[in-house]
Amino acid sequence: MRSLGFFFAVVLILGMCTYSASEEKQERFIVDRFTGGVDEKGIPKGWSEEKELGPQSKIAVGQERDLPSVRLLSVNDAFGIKKEFSFDIRKYPYLTWRWKATRLPKGGDIRKRETDDQAGQIYVLFPRFPSILNTRSMGYVWDAATPAGTAGTSIAYSKMKYVVLQTGTEKLGQWIWETRNVYEDYKKNFQENPPEVGGVLLYINTQHTQSSAEINYGDIFFSAQPPKDLK
Repeated sequence: MRSLGFFFAVVLILGMCTYSASEEKQERFIVDRFTGGVDEKGIPKGWSEEKELGPQSKIAVGQERDLPSVRLLSVNDAFGIKKEFSFDIRKYPYLTWRWKATRLPKGGDIRKRETDDQAGQIYVLFPRFPSILNTRSMGYVWDAATPAGTAGTSIAYSKMKYVVLQTGTEKLGQWIWETRNVYEDYKKNFQENPPEVGGVLLYINTQHTQSSAEINYGDIFFSAQPPKDLK
């Protein structure tokens, strides 16, 4: 009986461990780690182009040390890549990603129409019918001049809200982790409850300043709680 009791105790402990690991996995919704290769256009699999690239602009998937990433290079251009999926943002309210800017658009400033260029732009999309006219976007930006913490509405599109997280050249060339509560940011900026998430857009533009910019993105994921194990 002792041995049988011991056996059941071990099974119970292992079962609890398995459940915990499973629960931990379920607490995250992975957007991409950029380890799945590229399609025939050189775009990460599962993503699509948002506007065709100019002749000097590039999208490239590579690896720096042990970190897979996607690189966007814009030369007097504006484009992005989008990944579509759907879930209730209340289930996974936290968006986490890491990015590294290596070049900012010269003279870029999101506050002015004539200089509205940024290297780093990540948007969570919230489509409403008709989506081509009614999609809301909650965005996070690396700007060349606008102070970090600035929040506002896009000059180009009134249903696009943003928060500036990084500004200037001080952290160029450094990988930086970011985490935002998208659910709370959406409610604060749109003054309404969000619909279901429809996807994520990575964007870059330099056409207003007629300059160039470059940004890299690593892991991107949503989670039920703020992550504590970022390295």
